[in-house]
Amino acid sequence: MTENKLIAEVNGKKIYQSDVYDLMQGMQDSERFNSPEGFNVLADEVVNQELLLADAKEKKMEEEEDFVKELDLVHDNMLKNYAMHKILDQVEVSDDELRSYYEENKETLFSPITYTASHILVEDEKKANDILDEIKNGLDFKEAAKKYSIDPSGKNGGSLGTFPKGVMVKEFQEGLDSINAGEISKVVKSQFGYHIIKLDDKHEHKASFDEMKEQVKNTYQMIKRQENYLKVVNELSKKAEVKKYY
Repeated sequence: MTENKLIAEVNGKKIYQSDVYDLMQGMQDSERFNSPEGFNVLADEVVNQELLLADAKEKKMEEEEDFVKELDLVHDNMLKNYAMHKILDQVEVSDDELRSYYEENKETLFSPITYTASHILVEDEKKANDILDEIKNGLDFKEAAKKYSIDPSGKNGGSLGTFPKGVMVKEFQEGLDSINAGEISKVVKSQFGYHIIKLDDKHEHKASFDEMKEQVKNTYQMIKRQENYLKVVNELSKKAEVKKYY
């Protein structure tokens, strides 16, 4: 273990290497201080902050009204967070609860579906149907996308790559789910225009409870914690005078 070396003293207050590293960890650009020279710069800053602290105490700044208000605000925020965590930490879930939740939700939450698809996007419905007719008559889908699509994916033959269920707009998702791998959809209207969708591949991974147990626990625990939190605050609101103007 590296020795936590004493590097300075300010009015008898000892400053160690660890104090400098603590300051470094809280900085976004800490990498630029990863050198002996950078360490010394931060060490000087730790010393400077101790000088400011000693001066503030000597001048009794902690008694100033603005500081007291700021301290009260920090105190209240910390207490709110502490109270919230105490509520959340009360939640415990059993393996039976987890298994039951998994069985009820495995088709939607724990069986990830991914699609590999391409599309052609145009602004006019008639044009979209004309393009679809061309494709049915032999025009290659990729070539049609390069020729007609106004989407940036057009230059790549309309390819959207592989993506999970739910990331596309509702109408596009419904179009995907209406066809099988290798098929091309009817014209689909969305907020972006008119799509012709080609589903290249669809993969569904059905994971067992044991494989997904940790994810099931995290999801279910989050739900139960939220329920417990709302239950507590609803009970508290009955005992308090609350006026809302929104």
